[in-house]
Amino acid sequence: MQPVNTGKFKNHERRYFSVMIIINIKDGESLDKALKRFKKKFEKTGVLRELRSRQAYEKKSVARRTEIKHAVYIQNMNLDTTS
Repeated sequence: MQPVNTGKFKNHERRYFSVMIIINIKDGESLDKALKRFKKKFEKTGVLRELRSRQAYEKKSVARRTEIKHAVYIQNMNLDTTS
């Protein structure tokens, strides 16, 4: 039995939607401040993080293991700060 593709795109197609980051420079604002705001917005989009993760394939089991390790680390960090 073949899997049915109910989506808009075929299984092998990947669609990436890019959105341009727009920074409005206020009157009298320095270029450094505007650049800092741009960098913050760019970092929030997660483009660089995703690009680095796509550089090499990571198996699902490895990804799950690192995710669990990170969750344990965060949980231990929260326990240390509350006590």
